[in-house]
Amino acid sequence: MLPASPDNSLPERWRADVATRLGGAEPVLAWLELDLDTHLQFNHGLLLITAQRLLACTPDAGWQEWPLTPQRTLRHIDHAGVGCLELVEPTQRLAYWRFTLTQNLAALRVIKEFERQTEALTTGQPPAVRDEEVCATCKAPLPPGEDECPICARELHEAPSTWTLFRLWRFAKPYRWQLFSGFALMTGSTAATLVPPYLTMPLMDKVLIPYQNGQPINTALELQLLAGLFGAALLSWSLGWAKTYILALVSERISADLRTSTYEHLMKLSLEYFGGKRTGDLMARIGSESDRISVFLSLHALDFITDVLMIAMTTVILFSTNHWLAIVTLLPLPIIAWMIHTVRDRLRTGFEKIDRVWGEVTNILADTIPGIRVVKAFAQEKRETQRFREANAHNLAVNDKINKTWSLFSPTVTLLTELGLLVVWAFGIWQISRNDITVGVLTAFLAYIGRFYTRLDSMSRIVSVTQKAAAGAKRIFDILDHVSSVPEPLKPVTLPRVQGSIQMREIGFRYGNRSVIRNLSLDIQPGEMIGLVGHSGSGKSTLVNLICRFYDVSEGAIFIDGVDIRSVAISDFRRNIGLVLQEPFLFFGTIAENIAYGKPDASRAEIIAAARAAHAHEFILRLPQGYDSIVGERGQGLSGGERQRISIARALLIDPRILIMDEATSAVDTETEKEIQSALENLVKGRTTIAIAHRLSTLRKADRLVVMDRGEIVEVGDHDELMAREGAYWRLYQAQLRNAEQNLTEGAEA
Repeated sequence: MLPASPDNSLPERWRADVATRLGGAEPVLAWLELDLDTHLQFNHGLLLITAQRLLACTPDAGWQEWPLTPQRTLRHIDHAGVGCLELVEPTQRLAYWRFTLTQNLAALRVIKEFERQTEALTTGQPPAVRDEEVCATCKAPLPPGEDECPICARELHEAPSTWTLFRLWRFAKPYRWQLFSGFALMTGSTAATLVPPYLTMPLMDKVLIPYQNGQPINTALELQLLAGLFGAALLSWSLGWAKTYILALVSERISADLRTSTYEHLMKLSLEYFGGKRTGDLMARIGSESDRISVFLSLHALDFITDVLMIAMTTVILFSTNHWLAIVTLLPLPIIAWMIHTVRDRLRTGFEKIDRVWGEVTNILADTIPGIRVVKAFAQEKRETQRFREANAHNLAVNDKINKTWSLFSPTVTLLTELGLLVVWAFGIWQISRNDITVGVLTAFLAYIGRFYTRLDSMSRIVSVTQKAAAGAKRIFDILDHVSSVPEPLKPVTLPRVQGSIQMREIGFRYGNRSVIRNLSLDIQPGEMIGLVGHSGSGKSTLVNLICRFYDVSEGAIFIDGVDIRSVAISDFRRNIGLVLQEPFLFFGTIAENIAYGKPDASRAEIIAAARAAHAHEFILRLPQGYDSIVGERGQGLSGGERQRISIARALLIDPRILIMDEATSAVDTETEKEIQSALENLVKGRTTIAIAHRLSTLRKADRLVVMDRGEIVEVGDHDELMAREGAYWRLYQAQLRNAEQNLTEGAEA
């Protein structure tokens, strides 16, 4: 599945040079374009492998090569967004190359081919035939050298189909009897509107024209016909009102159910899904797209069905009255149908693009309004205004493009209907001159044709709103069709009272193709406090996310009291976990509501007890309304330490058996840290605790410290034991000590 020809796969800049060095007899089996040099500066280089050797060209050393031998190994490392390949022998490192993780897939292909060739050298057998690589989603074979499945990519970028609207039936099904009633009323209302033109024929031929020719008016017939016209108008109005009211209620309920189902499904998706989405885009999908569908169902779909019924019934009446005149009336219909078919695809793709571009505008609003303090602090108002202006201009350009098509289409349909009416007039006058029809028949025909062409014009306009609704439905169903990467078990196991024992057995985890956790095993006893330490990017937060089951492990398993956490219902499992984050998130509402977020039915006494234990009771009482004081969005109006103590009270209230603390004191000053530490001491009592902290001094009371590096555990022990080893923990501690001394010196000099 790997590229085997430098002419067909290598970047243009390297082809001539590689062809000169290798000739045609030694094909390239895999290659990696290096984008960093050894000083971590952006630069160009190339690493490639053939059946005999590994070759590299770097700005520092030029071209180098190493023959493939069974003793040599190609090792892959990634850390903090930078990847590294090392060519090593048992006693030394021969070379290393650095690259950004955008090149990680190519690096993995080089490693795979290296292992395949060296295995052949070891066994003395020809290289094994490479297994066919398949898409993890649809299991379709991947093209040579490709990592993106063309089938999934096509589905991802496929334009929305009008048939997507039929998927809304699952939400309409509970209201099928109301829909059936509305359809029956619609049929009756449409039929009633067709009665007046039919009564026009006897009114013209038997009342008005005879009177014009000198005969007395038939008063009885006149009154009957006028009564019929009035009755038809009254019946049409009453049935139309009833069907509009019923179908409007149903469409609003369908839209509400659609919003609720989408939001419920969104809440069930894993953090991995939200990591690749923008807040503004998701808000637009659930809000404006569902509202657009509601308008389509309550107004436009209703009008469309009415138009279809009107055209069908009118056609039947026209042919039953005079088939030649009916044929002339329908002449523009094939041309209009062809135009609708031609324009529909352009509108469908155009409106889907408009939705995406509008999502860009919404994303800017969702970014800047919550982050307005940062915008103003860095005086970036003009920059953000320019970003919004550019996004808005892009939105305008896309709309202008689609409007060019639509502005030509709609008047053309109107022109065709006007020409059709002119043809009917001419043909009708000719038939009257031959005594084939009466003036009353032509008058009725013109009345029916007015309705017919009006509905035809209306149907042509429905193309626009239908494609908009289809695009909106597709964007909503994109959410509903997404399967969570953290699925609920089919037969969940009931978790007994949790004691707090955690066992990790050879677990591994990857972000895409980037390995973050590797072959990690750790046992934590009930009530034990574990401190996780290590450089940024070492995998600490990822490990905590795996324990909370925000993500699922790629390899191995995590057990709570001997039970695999993947076999327990997610909500049941997480009720036993309390989480205190570095940046506590508070919702808009009262202090009491935020503390009781994990236990909404908590009494005021329980809330106050949790606040006291979190050392938050005193500052809460100083607020104007105490526990009923409103917390602004994201906790605006409270200090960082106050927000953190409320989050600790929130964790205390649910009384979790397992406590996770992720940098709980890193964003506060020393005095506030002391208060939070006192609150945390109350929080950790009797609970299994996993704490992450960059300030190693905050973990002195931990039973064990677990030192991580590049996704692996490198040391385990208490503070004194690890300091005595003078290993990874000792180096971290010394580095922090030097930084602290440097800060004190700089402060004294200032």
